Amino acid sequence: MPDAWREIPPTAGLPLRASDLIPRSGKTLQDAVAAFLGVPAVQLECSGTAALIVALTALMRHSPRRRRVVLPAYTCPLVALAVMHCGLTPVLCDVRRDHFDFSPEMLASLVDDETLAIIPTHLGGRVADVTAVNELARRYQATVIEDAAQALGAQWHDRAAGTAGDLGFFSLAVGKGLTLYEGGVLFARDDAMRRQLREESRRVAPFRPGWEIRRSLQLLGYTAFYRPSALRYVYGRPLRRALAQHDLTGAVGDDFPGPIPLHTLGGWRRSVGVNALKRLPGFIAMTTDQAKQRKTIIESIEGVTVIGDPDGSRGTWPFFMVLMPGREARDAALGRLWTAGLGVSRLFIHAIPDYPSFAAQFAGADVPNARDFAARMLTITNSPWLGEDDFQRILATLGEAVTS
Repeated sequence: MPDAWREIPPTAGLPLRASDLIPRSGKTLQDAVAAFLGVPAVQLECSGTAALIVALTALMRHSPRRRRVVLPAYTCPLVALAVMHCGLTPVLCDVRRDHFDFSPEMLASLVDDETLAIIPTHLGGRVADVTAVNELARRYQATVIEDAAQALGAQWHDRAAGTAGDLGFFSLAVGKGLTLYEGGVLFARDDAMRRQLREESRRVAPFRPGWEIRRSLQLLGYTAFYRPSALRYVYGRPLRRALAQHDLTGAVGDDFPGPIPLHTLGGWRRSVGVNALKRLPGFIAMTTDQAKQRKTIIESIEGVTVIGDPDGSRGTWPFFMVLMPGREARDAALGRLWTAGLGVSRLFIHAIPDYPSFAAQFAGADVPNARDFAARMLTITNSPWLGEDDFQRILATLGEAVTS
């Protein structure tokens, strides 16, 4: 198919089928997701961000004097926005060199008796190390909230990623392994906390029919357009327009204007999720097999690294997080690949303090590793639609960018 008529998605999201749209009797989505994760129960929210807000507001009622929430300096801006939405203080922790996970030394210096929560993040399907975070949190009686928004189906040792801390949340947004166009899943280890979360959700996320109608129409659009022959119109054209205007934040969707939507997830979209979830394990297995082969090939390019998982864990592979040897090589590769329709992109444009909307909040933040990670990283889709010829084209471009 010629490039002018094709757009491979930047993530390996699970395509929906027309049959998924037909409600069927059986398990609820809550029960189906809980069984998938191997936990007693979960609750559903309208987005991963909404799930985090529900979690934080419930914790505030339990520990009103604690106001600090520690998060990685390289993460989705919505995490910082959710913390600020709740009137809490986001505290940025730098990441490890060449990685997205917390710097252990800096994290230990930031957590104290005023810390309400620590948010380790499983990013891009890759798994963060939760053990040290849990130990540090217990020392100060803080709560660990795992951000598994991009890691539904990943495994941390013998449990699902997102369930090793006190709380965890997942996103069911567009392009994710399982999507309702927008949706979220919230987990709590403690039964009493689960009751508090349900009560808090009823307070902060009432049913709003206008939002549900909007999201339902968007989900129908996703079902119709999430394929290479149609994504050119709904994803490719806006991407190229943003890049032509040098709007990198808009190109990756890092701009989040307006208040965060908070509403109840409707019944029809829940039924779509139940139907699609049945195919998710097989889809994860297929994309994982492809990723194992391609990761080794990408890393054969001298100076190029693909972020993997710690021992004892197994992530999902919506895309590869590829670290180039420097910003110049990264930008050279993106200059040829970002608009080529091959599913090559960037994740988050900046480290958190470098977004203009956060400049005042995080003035003087000392997070060099997070800034370096943002400057050198690009993403390559792991979509089954990326054929071998196109993959070889990406490899050749990466090799030329490194050696030029």
